[in-house]
Amino acid sequence: MASFDVIVLGGGPAGYICAIRSAQLGMSTAVVEQEKLGGVCVNIGCIPTKALLHSAYIAGLLKESKEFGVEASGVKTDYGVAMKRSRRVSDQNSKGVEFLMKKHKITVVKGTGVVQPGKKVKVGSDVYEAKKAVVIATGSRVKGIPQIGLEINKTTVISSDEALLLERVPESLAIIGAGAVGMEFADIFQAFGVKITLIEALPRILPIEDAEASDTLAKSYRKRGIDVIAGAKVTKAAVGKDKVTLDIEAGGEKKQVTAAAVLMAAGRAVNTENIGLKECGIQLTDRGFIKVDQNLQTTAPGYYAIGDVVGPPMLAHKGFREGSVVAEIIAGQKPHAIKYDNVPSVTYCHPEVASIGLTEDQCKEKKLDYVAGRFPFSANGRARGTGETEDPRGAYRGRACVRDDPRAGRRARKRVHGRRNRPCDPCTPDDVRGDR
Repeated sequence: MASFDVIVLGGGPAGYICAIRSAQLGMSTAVVEQEKLGGVCVNIGCIPTKALLHSAYIAGLLKESKEFGVEASGVKTDYGVAMKRSRRVSDQNSKGVEFLMKKHKITVVKGTGVVQPGKKVKVGSDVYEAKKAVVIATGSRVKGIPQIGLEINKTTVISSDEALLLERVPESLAIIGAGAVGMEFADIFQAFGVKITLIEALPRILPIEDAEASDTLAKSYRKRGIDVIAGAKVTKAAVGKDKVTLDIEAGGEKKQVTAAAVLMAAGRAVNTENIGLKECGIQLTDRGFIKVDQNLQTTAPGYYAIGDVVGPPMLAHKGFREGSVVAEIIAGQKPHAIKYDNVPSVTYCHPEVASIGLTEDQCKEKKLDYVAGRFPFSANGRARGTGETEDPRGAYRGRACVRDDPRAGRRARKRVHGRRNRPCDPCTPDDVRGDR
């Protein structure tokens, strides 16, 4: 039986960072991965989506190029070509992760891992033992809504997985879910000539972001011809061979939406089934995530969990941090605790939305003393120069939640929305007060 100090189940962002940090701290490490290294993010998530978003951005830019003194006549878009480029980008990143495994002398075991009692992991007929810890980082997967007839069939009802591999775009597409995934794919497919209907169950699109940013983006999308329907409930779906008809209730009215295909972007399911959790005494929360303590250790000593399987936010960089922290804890160090209320979030559509900290609504709910500051891109010289001062390529605004601080009287964490913005350092109310 081969043994290692640390065995990581899953080679996605959380898993491979945990493995690298473990190796850096002198622990012998193995990663078990059934697919390509890099996980969903690198292979069928963040990375290829960003490549396609840039293709969409170029397509939009060329339509406006005459204003900048550049005439680009006869411009045509080809999603198949853009898709193949995005696959090359993903493959390069996955190979980069492979290189890092070799560089840090991390053993990669190909196959599906099942955790066993005694800090063991079974892969096929082979069993591996962890001297210090087993780390579960099995990630998440796309899901449909079978109870209303929207089971993913990979043709007329697709997920982001299939959307990233299409050779040709459909004539029309209904996207269910207007979070980051839905917003980004709406941006991509609209740029490639697809008629988009964007459907969100909650009262507004991008519901976790500041309300004003959501409103700005909704106006931008509608201006580009995207039909945005928020506060909508899909009650029934009729899935045909070449079209899907959705029955929707929104604003007290009933309507039907028919599209050549439906893209499911309404959440993800965690990969916790059939990996031996119950046999090891590892419990789940009421929502199906792996239950962990403040050190990300599960209910079974010596077994840790990181990334999507422990709950939202389901973001790669959150997984990075959890992977690094767990490796340091296993090595006997005392890393800084993760501040889950301070995790940056970005939606890479056009205009982009970036945020960190509390929304204004959250400030109100917490009854905090705060100051809201705004700065329009229309007053920014760089934005004027690039023509990105208005919708659809010009978001604007910053938010600040003010807190007590003995050094500055009060300090703030900023929220930022828009292209080329970044989180700011703590600041006083005077730094963000009023329109400037």
